[in-house]
Amino acid sequence: MNITRAQIHDLPAILALQKLAYQSEAELIGDYSIRPLTQTMDGIADDFSSGVILKAVEGDKIIGSVRVRLSENTLYIGRLIVTPPRQNQGIGTALLRAAESLYPGARCELFTSDRSARNLHLYRKNGYQEFRREPLNENVDRVFLEKRAK
Repeated sequence: MNITRAQIHDLPAILALQKLAYQSEAELIGDYSIRPLTQTMDGIADDFSSGVILKAVEGDKIIGSVRVRLSENTLYIGRLIVTPPRQNQGIGTALLRAAESLYPGARCELFTSDRSARNLHLYRKNGYQEFRREPLNENVDRVFLEKRAK
């Protein structure tokens, strides 16, 4: 597996993978109108132009991706996705570490839902700590986690 920067021609495949990978999150929170499932090509193109999108590739197939954006020494990490058949095999951790390595010394921030036990486990085992919660809807909280630079 190689992790490299995505190119503009990778965006349709990454968007398709995102919509596949976020099905389980939508099911957990009971909301299939979440932004990762409704994002358009224009939206992912905006993400591409305002930050960095990394891709994990095996052979000629994109099996994972993550987006990062740096603002005032905080690295915002989002849309960490891995194709469902390859989840829990270290690809998410590799993508997370690759994202962090783009801006050494930056504080890292990300979020997930309080229902996403696997995501929370992944982030916590990689040194992230919860610092805030916000209601996403009446039944689910969005959990914000950070990893401070050493």
